[in-house]
Amino acid sequence: MISTTEFKKGLKLEIEGKPYEIVFIQFVNPGKGSAFYKTKLRNLETGLVIERTFKSGVDTGAVQADLHDIEMEYMYGDHSGFHFMDQATYESICLTDEQVTDTKGFFQEGMRLKVLYYKGKPISVDLPNFVVLRVKETDPGLKGDTASGGSKKAVMETGLQINVPLFVKEGELLKIDTRTCEYVERVKG
Repeated sequence: MISTTEFKKGLKLEIEGKPYEIVFIQFVNPGKGSAFYKTKLRNLETGLVIERTFKSGVDTGAVQADLHDIEMEYMYGDHSGFHFMDQATYESICLTDEQVTDTKGFFQEGMRLKVLYYKGKPISVDLPNFVVLRVKETDPGLKGDTASGGSKKAVMETGLQINVPLFVKEGELLKIDTRTCEYVERVKG
């Protein structure tokens, strides 16, 4: 069993047979009553975030989750799902839309990623913090647009749509933050 004293952001645990990751934690010590921890837990299978309160110093009912990462290479996507290959064993797996959720817009052939396994089954994909993608389609900028001006929509080579500054043109390489899905900077190609 995991005690509340071991709680920290990023801790992966199993509660009621489901894998969770702590994404927010706050220790509360009210003037009256016992202390407790307010947490936000993200279900690693579904991506849903729930709020849960645990009394300090009391058995939480949580155990260490049976999780491990395997580095894999993204090969391709088709109607059946997204195909990855284990770099050590050359074994390939196929993940569904539900398993990759909103990360699929960043996948590029040959990209190395970590696939998270829970009890021997793949459940999600862990992206690097930044990826470089080419702009496939965007509106041209207008004369007089400045770097500090507004933004416009751009479609990347993977189909991902993001907001970019007005000066960005088709064919340029952009560095994108995968956590926020935001433009970071242009990259010289």
